[in-house]
Amino acid sequence: MKLWQKDQNISSEQVDTFTVGKDRSFDALMASHDVLGNMAHANMLASIGLLSDSENEALQNSLRKMFPALQEKGFTLPEDVEDIHSYIENKLTEELGETGKKIHAARSRNDQVLVDIRLFLRDEIEHLATHINDCFQLLQKLSEQHKNDLLPGYTHLQLAMPSSFGLWLGAYAESLADDVLVLQNAYRITNKNPLGSAAGYGSSFPINRTMTTELLGFDTLNFNVVYAQMGRGKVERITAQALTSVAETLAKMSMDMCLYMSQNMGFISFPDHLTTGSSIMPHKKNPDVFEIIRGKCNRIKSIPQEIMLLTTNLPSGYHRDLQLLKEVLFPAFEELHHCLNMMMLMLENMQVKKNILDDEKYTFLFTVDTVNNLVMQGMPFRDAYKEVGKQVNEGSFQKPTQPQLGTHEGSMGNLCNQEISNLMKSYLEGFGFDQKQQAIAHLLKN
Repeated sequence: MKLWQKDQNISSEQVDTFTVGKDRSFDALMASHDVLGNMAHANMLASIGLLSDSENEALQNSLRKMFPALQEKGFTLPEDVEDIHSYIENKLTEELGETGKKIHAARSRNDQVLVDIRLFLRDEIEHLATHINDCFQLLQKLSEQHKNDLLPGYTHLQLAMPSSFGLWLGAYAESLADDVLVLQNAYRITNKNPLGSAAGYGSSFPINRTMTTELLGFDTLNFNVVYAQMGRGKVERITAQALTSVAETLAKMSMDMCLYMSQNMGFISFPDHLTTGSSIMPHKKNPDVFEIIRGKCNRIKSIPQEIMLLTTNLPSGYHRDLQLLKEVLFPAFEELHHCLNMMMLMLENMQVKKNILDDEKYTFLFTVDTVNNLVMQGMPFRDAYKEVGKQVNEGSFQKPTQPQLGTHEGSMGNLCNQEISNLMKSYLEGFGFDQKQQAIAHLLKN
């Protein structure tokens, strides 16, 4: 029997199979979060007299015992159970009888799944932010290590000005810092309590939504109960957009790696075991890892659009279409973790070519430095520009003997890595993960 059935089983196996789809596997990912939602809800029901203290204590003990097993990665839902909410309520009823039947008062599966998704997403965002920071720290370390190793800079894929590996690697570190800030904004919108919105129109019971907000460590709640339901789809899309920001950084860096590994550039190389070969060309060392990162990240960048299309023209209220959002968004976290892991593996084993700019083909990288030197000697900029342009056209241009690295903020001679590190630290602190960690620890302990 399903939670929504009255006294007889009238469901069609074909309809069940089609409507449930892949949902059981994604519900299993939220199993421990559903336990937490149940614990907070039971405490609240006891506070307004819908559960006795002894009934609440029995529910809390039973839920607390369930939690470790449901937190395990290998947990799966039985085929004869419709969803995680049914599974837990059935378990409580089997163990506690009438008391288990009382826990669903003043809520719907609509707000149960909403709160589960919010709890799941905020945990995933925390894990992702930590992982991004690991990659950030590695990039900063390598930026300092290679700050004096010069590299050609390009615009339009044409030689532009001198750069350095320190500048290049530091750029991606700062990009990840901004990605974390975007992720923090997604966390802020995710970290609001929808529990108590029931089917989307609230409850006639005198429930205390502020209490469950505090018990679950949310920053605040979705106040309007209709908006709490309307937030489904919006929260997922905003979270997906934050993931695309990280994916864009990794995809762009992967493209750079592919170019810099090519024989025409040859700026970096990797041990043979981290590249792949050709079945016909014995000389090949292919950048397959970076190509797969690029492909996976580009696919992640499509997810917000897929979510938007799934929710296009849906009126307010719950619709079963929304179930599909889980299978669109949830796997993206694991994909992004894989990409971060592989990017870090490659970065840790990257070999940088030295003295690249000694090659005569990079002579014109220094035209701007020469123009600037003439300006420093008193020549108007436009005249200096024309003079150096004339030298280039005539074939008489000579690059300076000593490249000028620059000293302004963010230049090759002043990478500002510490300032960027301070930004990342402040962004990470801005999440306020401690609040939710402490709330959940307290909920599980009491």
